[in-house]
Amino acid sequence: MCDAAGSLAGLVWAVLTVALVVGAVAAARLWRARPAVDTGPKAVPLALDPAQQELRRRYAAGEIEREEFLQRKVDLEY
Repeated sequence: MCDAAGSLAGLVWAVLTVALVVGAVAAARLWRARPAVDTGPKAVPLALDPAQQELRRRYAAGEIEREEFLQRKVDLEY
């Protein structure tokens, strides 16, 4: 009788160990697949309105200074 109980306990521990390993592997894969959080410059929105596009073009071309660009950018966001 003691052998059956010992075998059952061993089986339970084996199943729990396998479940833990499978869960750890799944968690590691999900963690690695998640998007990185704030790892660099902010992404440019895909659909900028024409005024924002023109502002970026003028800044890139050197037609306006950084301070003016930042102020106008803030003004356009509201």
